[in-house]
Amino acid sequence: MSDNAAQFDELASLHENMAHWPLRKYVEMPSVLEAIGDVDGLSILDFGCGTGVYSRILKQRGAGRVVGYDPALGMLSYARRRAEKEAINISFVSHLPASLMGQFDLVLAAYVLPYAATETELQAMCADIAVLLRPGGRFVTLPIHPSYSSRSDYYEPYGFRLAADDPEKPYLDGGRIRVDFCKNGEQGSVFAWYWSAASLECALEQAGLRSLKWRELDAPAYATFDHPPKELHAYLQKPHSVIIEGVRAREPRYAESKS
Repeated sequence: MSDNAAQFDELASLHENMAHWPLRKYVEMPSVLEAIGDVDGLSILDFGCGTGVYSRILKQRGAGRVVGYDPALGMLSYARRRAEKEAINISFVSHLPASLMGQFDLVLAAYVLPYAATETELQAMCADIAVLLRPGGRFVTLPIHPSYSSRSDYYEPYGFRLAADDPEKPYLDGGRIRVDFCKNGEQGSVFAWYWSAASLECALEQAGLRSLKWRELDAPAYATFDHPPKELHAYLQKPHSVIIEGVRAREPRYAESKS
């Protein structure tokens, strides 16, 4: 397992609890589900599934086959226990065999691309994801927003801090960012890497993904709740993430077979 995957092994409980944080509950998750749309009967891969939050939601919303993939074994163990407890039929795997190539109508990768530490890793990651889609299949991902706030404490009211290693160059491709989680007494830290819009689009297009569409995080759930947190209004002025959608149109240029 890579160091980037290992850093998540001890964060399973925190990862699960984050689904209830206002930012994710009122903004991120409704935005992602709105972008995904109707999943009835679809074959879906949750790439970098963590504790399986999105995997469970998508299955409950009518998806056919749902596979959750994550190389962090601690996350997968939690995901399996939670799905079994709720009697939800999801396959959680730490390895993607060749038999899964081209099998999915949709691949979701929430907060996955930021863990590519080099341009080569970013291109390979996008290619590895694209080859899992059937031709015409859709990819939905959430990278770090190319215009995220470089002020390290800007997102603290929402449960985390983002601090670039080089605060003078926060928008440098491949620049490392420390992510500190700090809400309700819960703490944890991971490292992510910044990629510009141009670099992200280049990697996705080289992987054979077309019709790229950028979608800002919104608050479609606000109308559903009587008292959405006012603090989220400021977040929407400078969101830390953004949704990118793409469609697999051809064989990925950098595809590598798995076994």
